[in-house]
Amino acid sequence: MKKKFIARCGGKFKALAVYLAAVCFASSSFATSLAAPEQTPESGAANEKIVINIAGRSLALYKDDEKIRLYPIGPGKITTPTPTGYYKILFKEVNPTWIDPGDERNKIPSGKHNPLGYRWMQFHKNYGIHGTNKPESIGNFVSNGCIRMFEQDVEALFDLVKVGTPVEITYNRVVVEKIADNTVVYYIYPDGYNAQPLKAADVEKWLMPYGVAPFISTEDIEAKIKASDGQATYVGKVYNIMVDGKRVEGKAVRIEDILYVPVAPIAQSLNIDTITRPGEGVVATGFGDATYYEKKGAIYINADDTASLFNLDGFVSKNGVLTLSSPPKEEKPAVQSPQAPKKPKEIEPTEKLIIRTEQDVKQEAKDKARAEKAARQAQEKARE
Repeated sequence: MKKKFIARCGGKFKALAVYLAAVCFASSSFATSLAAPEQTPESGAANEKIVINIAGRSLALYKDDEKIRLYPIGPGKITTPTPTGYYKILFKEVNPTWIDPGDERNKIPSGKHNPLGYRWMQFHKNYGIHGTNKPESIGNFVSNGCIRMFEQDVEALFDLVKVGTPVEITYNRVVVEKIADNTVVYYIYPDGYNAQPLKAADVEKWLMPYGVAPFISTEDIEAKIKASDGQATYVGKVYNIMVDGKRVEGKAVRIEDILYVPVAPIAQSLNIDTITRPGEGVVATGFGDATYYEKKGAIYINADDTASLFNLDGFVSKNGVLTLSSPPKEEKPAVQSPQAPKKPKEIEPTEKLIIRTEQDVKQEAKDKARAEKAARQAQEKARE
């Protein structure tokens, strides 16, 4: 029967792909019966990743760790669930033919009546991502394990991904993400497989790494679990913190008009002590004090008060980091050690100094005058 089947479908890989695609709409007993054929991986596939969240009924495409597409899907029913795990795109086909695995004579060619739509991407054994001729089923748990998509979505995805693209399938009722403007948003989805009961503490664990758990009340989380409607809840903008060029633990969180800054991590990074005075509603250090806000036991201050409490100035950088810096230290001129005054250099006299009085000077003048007079008289006698 296998040879006969291949001959009619025109080629080994095409025949197997068509047959396996058909299994998504047949009994779940065929779900893992055959190994999937593989095409040669294409270049660039390693830079892409498909992430499917069954609970959220969504498929996201990532490129270089950035989410570039998000599509609604129709995953498997609770009785024929979509398998979770790490896979890759093994095979791609345009215009697949649906063949009834119970009777290979019963088949539907590509067209509007084909339950596979116009695209097929196989990722594990006989499971694949494909279109559908029942678009109203998207957003529900409906298939025998495959991933249904709107036709326009699956055709767009087909053109974007390559053979070899990793496929990650999870079942997460809680999804937390930080979007482009640094806002943290979270979702809670219904438990379609009755596989993941939730308590408020479970949700808080998901929120904690983002720094927003202290800002959401337990009552609000419990109400969101009860609704489990998959709607977005926007918490606030979140920023990493740098103090004097070093990354510190904790996050700064902007909610409405206040940028909340955690006190403990900053005090620890500066190696200074803090004192909380609940009666006054302030926290103090050796530099000064500031009004504090208690959030589930954690102490925060307004970022505007970091100067008075920590002697730090700061700003939020373009890449979403609260940068705090101590004022520059004034450099004092170097003080030189005192030195003994230098003695003036003694000068050796070149001739002996003669000390004369005023009387000596007058006598020398008289002697000079007499000598000159005597010389003139001698000259006159010589002329006579």
